[in-house]
Amino acid sequence: MFKMIKKILGTPAETGNKNGTDIREAHIALCVLLLETAHADGECSENEKEHIISTMTAKYNVQQEEIDKLITSADEKRRESVDLFSFTRYMNNNFSHDERLAVMDAVWRIIHIDDRLEAHEDHLAHKLANLLRLTHKELIDSKLRARQQLANEQ
Repeated sequence: MFKMIKKILGTPAETGNKNGTDIREAHIALCVLLLETAHADGECSENEKEHIISTMTAKYNVQQEEIDKLITSADEKRRESVDLFSFTRYMNNNFSHDERLAVMDAVWRIIHIDDRLEAHEDHLAHKLANLLRLTHKELIDSKLRARQQLANEQ
């Protein structure tokens, strides 16, 4: 199992941080990227927001009662930030390669949730892949995986 997912699923004591800050920082970094992706076309649709919530709760074990606070906090950080580098740097330093690929899959799922790929969304995905130190092949494979995952959900 992935190192960060183990941290997320573990108790704060298991993460080496009694207040769970590492988990919260990981959740915020991820949520910021997902929100930025959802807002890439100028609006965050209800489908995109629901997908972010389901990703954070189902795949990253965020408790339902915490999700609103997390999204509010991440959106505030997203709006205050001038770029995404600090969030992707955090991921590069704390997420395994496979975990970063999973983040890219989540990004592509949000992009494809409305069955449209706009140029600025594609540009953002390429930028995030570069910031997450993923290859072009990994980016394309992730895109295809995300499409397949969404098709399987329908």
